[in-house]
Amino acid sequence: MAKKREVVVITGASAGVGRATVREFARHGADIGLIARGKERLEAARREVEELGGRAVAIPCDVADAAAVETAAEQIERELGPIDVWVNNAMVSVFSPVKRMEPDEYRRVTEVTYLGVVHGTLSALKRMLPRNQGTIVQIGSALAYRSIPLQSAYCAAKHAIVGFTDSLRCELIHDQSKVHLTVAHLPAVNTPQFEWSKSRMPRHPQPVPPIFEPEVIARGIYFAAHARRRELWIGFPTVKAIVGQRVAAGYADHYLAKNGYDSQMTSQPVSPNRRDNLWESAPGDFAAHGTFDQEARHMSWQLKLNTNRGLLAATLAGIGLGAFALLRKDDVEHAAGKISRELKNWTRKAA
Repeated sequence: MAKKREVVVITGASAGVGRATVREFARHGADIGLIARGKERLEAARREVEELGGRAVAIPCDVADAAAVETAAEQIERELGPIDVWVNNAMVSVFSPVKRMEPDEYRRVTEVTYLGVVHGTLSALKRMLPRNQGTIVQIGSALAYRSIPLQSAYCAAKHAIVGFTDSLRCELIHDQSKVHLTVAHLPAVNTPQFEWSKSRMPRHPQPVPPIFEPEVIARGIYFAAHARRRELWIGFPTVKAIVGQRVAAGYADHYLAKNGYDSQMTSQPVSPNRRDNLWESAPGDFAAHGTFDQEARHMSWQLKLNTNRGLLAATLAGIGLGAFALLRKDDVEHAAGKISRELKNWTRKAA
């Protein structure tokens, strides 16, 4: 009997991290429900899934519309079968100082980036809870813990996602539900976001270096969907931002006040014809990548070690043995035995 293909829903599926995540799941044999606003890019993503041997349903949908998200979920299950994984990825942003923001811009970013996650989660739970199985992946950010200047609406929405998700997780634990909830927190990524997000900055927006290619993130998201971790921090910059906020928030405030403006802009002026996607899908043949391929990294050692705890343990053991090699032989043998025992215990607990 053939193994059932995994059915996955990905919002914001037509470009950027969403598009790369579609490809990653498709390579692993998933059938995918694609939700986004851009019809042409959705169709391109659908063809990519089919070329990789999967089935795909492409549904133009604004995740700010809860009823539209629910209708999309119904269609996906009708055409592909029960949903196993739901990835809430859709987002919009505005690059602007708070003093120049408009109230409706805050409302719009909140409706898409935060409430879009709520709407997707509610539709997923409606189907997963009665079956007592399934995984919901929220796409978070280092900015969910450490806000930066010029992105107040986006940072606030990402913070809200963590608050909502933590509350829901407690409820699932209370109910002894087997539905799993996880958050993948991202670093700066080379996506079209910086080509089409609304901006009031004098120069062209850019991700805060170091920058990662979206395929790195997609591999992390696929892992998060199957590893049953509470959270997955992707990339060392994410670790640094989250841990730094916990131990030196005041220092980070002053550091970002000094460096957080220029680090988000290139040296190029903003195009006078720049279009944004805040209220409707931006035109253009965008896919997964933005315009920063030359600077972007194709792998993350932090992610590699984070998703392979055996490799992490072996690396730490190697470092430890190298240090102990400077001691007397009998000390080395004693230390090596102790490390071996501790490593076995650590690996067993991690598994």
